[in-house]
Amino acid sequence: MVTPAQAKRQNSDTQGKLDMDDSKDQVICRLKSARKRKKLSQSELAERVGIKRQAIYDMESGRYTPNTTIALRLAKELECRIEDLFVLESPEEDVPVMLAETPLAVNARVSVVRIRNRMVAYPVDGRWLNGDGFQSADGMIAGDGKTVHLLQPESSIEKNILLMGCDPAFALLSAHAARRSGDTRVHCRFASSHAAVKALADGRTHVAGTHLHNSDITESNIALAEKMLAGSKVMVFAFSVFEEGLMVAPGNPLAIRTAEDLARDTVRLVNREPGAALRVLLEDWLQRAGVPSETVYGYDHLVLSHSHGAQMVAYGLADAALGLRAVAMAYGLDFVAIQSVRCDLVIPCDLLDIPGVKIVLDVLQTHAMRKELSSLPGYDASCTGSLIGEVGGG
Repeated sequence: MVTPAQAKRQNSDTQGKLDMDDSKDQVICRLKSARKRKKLSQSELAERVGIKRQAIYDMESGRYTPNTTIALRLAKELECRIEDLFVLESPEEDVPVMLAETPLAVNARVSVVRIRNRMVAYPVDGRWLNGDGFQSADGMIAGDGKTVHLLQPESSIEKNILLMGCDPAFALLSAHAARRSGDTRVHCRFASSHAAVKALADGRTHVAGTHLHNSDITESNIALAEKMLAGSKVMVFAFSVFEEGLMVAPGNPLAIRTAEDLARDTVRLVNREPGAALRVLLEDWLQRAGVPSETVYGYDHLVLSHSHGAQMVAYGLADAALGLRAVAMAYGLDFVAIQSVRCDLVIPCDLLDIPGVKIVLDVLQTHAMRKELSSLPGYDASCTGSLIGEVGGG
């Protein structure tokens, strides 16, 4: 039986539907993600607010927006602000950006993030992306080559953050963050350890991933941050530990096991670019074995990612490539382990309070993230989320 109070609320809600029918404004509804964070069904939320379940369904389907009274009740019940639930969509606009690379062709698709006081745009193509397939863009380069025509409201873009690095497992971190907050995206862009920290120093990313191996008691990731971020205060958090080495053909037909084997005339190597952590690992491995780099066939033949190197071996264009055990297994290759290394996340202290960064740090502490990370071949998540150190700031 419907009480007078409930009837009054339902009438109020119906009026909200009529109000929306007469409006030409486009409203983005984020009620569903907020409701799921509270682990409420549509029926449970409707009962608490005093409206019908159909009304919740219609809101989440974008069929109508409730009036102010119902919106206030929803925000109170979900412990958030009204603007967290309903956003007035802005018309598409052009905004000035700092381009990660120039020039970019007109209509080139880019992802966009705000880093401090400026917008930064990265091309959405295979050179930057982790993984295969197309990814949705935030905008397209306008005719002047300096601005981006946004494909979604700027308010939505400002909730996104950028993580640069070359650990393929960053894709898992991005997915877990999206599940935790449906309106925040963690863009992952491929970059070597040095390139990622350099981008952080230049204000072109929020988070940098680095996995330099330790050749002595010095924490190499900390040392890199101190060197390249001099004067900036940053925190360094552990993300993963993984096995690095050589990806070789199935069955390892050339019996490649040592650094000396790379100097054989029958072995073709593909190397990584200067500054890549795997190249540094290779150089140290060869030096300890007394193998001159000039004796290694293909030492100057460069690939720019783990997957590119794996493809070269899989297609028979190379006999060995630097990479991770997990990547080798994904391509059906064998693997020769050299060393396990820790991948860390370097984050400037002035960006720690950004909602997207907070979500990333929260995800690192979850059992689900650590469990999935540990399931990857050659990965260990026992240190995930640990604070490794603090750099700078006097």
